[in-house]
Amino acid sequence: MDTIIVKIGGMKDEECVRAVANAIQDLPSIGHIEVSLEKGEASIEHGRFVSPDDIVRAIVDAGYEAAC
Repeated sequence: MDTIIVKIGGMKDEECVRAVANAIQDLPSIGHIEVSLEKGEASIEHGRFVSPDDIVRAIVDAGYEAAC
């Protein structure tokens, strides 16, 4: 599995952290996820069936800004 760091904008509280984590977990081939409200980023382990662009798109679709 590969690990990427995605910068996330717009998270205000733990509910936002859960929403981002849930959006990412719905994707195929996702391993460990760590979303940090303090850093405004997520560390995501993913397999080859999902691309970094897919992950960013899922976060944006959940209502947050995201970039690798």
